Amino acid sequence: MNLIAAVDKNWAIGCGGRLLVSIPSDRETFRRETVGRAVIMGRKTLESLPGGQPLAKRTNIVLSRDPDFRAKGAVVCRSVEEALAAADGFAAADVFVIGGREIYGAFLPYCDRAYITYIDYAYQADTYLCNLDLDPDWMLESESDEQTYFNLCYTFRRYVRKS
Repeated sequence: MNLIAAVDKNWAIGCGGRLLVSIPSDRETFRRETVGRAVIMGRKTLESLPGGQPLAKRTNIVLSRDPDFRAKGAVVCRSVEEALAAADGFAAADVFVIGGREIYGAFLPYCDRAYITYIDYAYQADTYLCNLDLDPDWMLESESDEQTYFNLCYTFRRYVRKS
C-alpha cells in the first residue's frame, strides 16, 4: 500500500482543513499515480474535494465513524479493517492513502511506499504527517531534481519501508 502527500519542511500537510498550497505539477503527479487505482481517505478529505465528490476514475474508499454518512460513488467504511477489506481486490501497489491526518496515521503501518512532494517552505499549519526522515522504519529511496513554482522550491521524494 502507498501513501501520497504534499508536505512542507516541517512535514505539515494542512491548515484549517485545507491543503497548504496547490502546485500544478503536484496535482498532476497525484492524478497520474492514482487514476485507475483505489484511494483511501477520510470523510473530511472527501468533503474538501471539488464539489465534495469522489475522485473520478478511481475506487474511492472513505472512512467515517458517522453511521448515517453516505457518499454516492464511494465505498463507505467504518473501520480500518473494513477499508482494508474493501481494497482487497487491488494489488498493494494500486492502493493509495490520501489523507487526512488521522487516516495517514491509521494506515501508515500498512504502507510500504510513500510518495511525498516536499516543499522547502514552512507554512502556518495545524495538521502534520509523521516525518519519514526521522522514522527509523523508513528510508528515502529517490528524490527528483529541485522544481520551482513561482518562488516555491520543491522535490518529489519516494520513501520505502525498510525490510
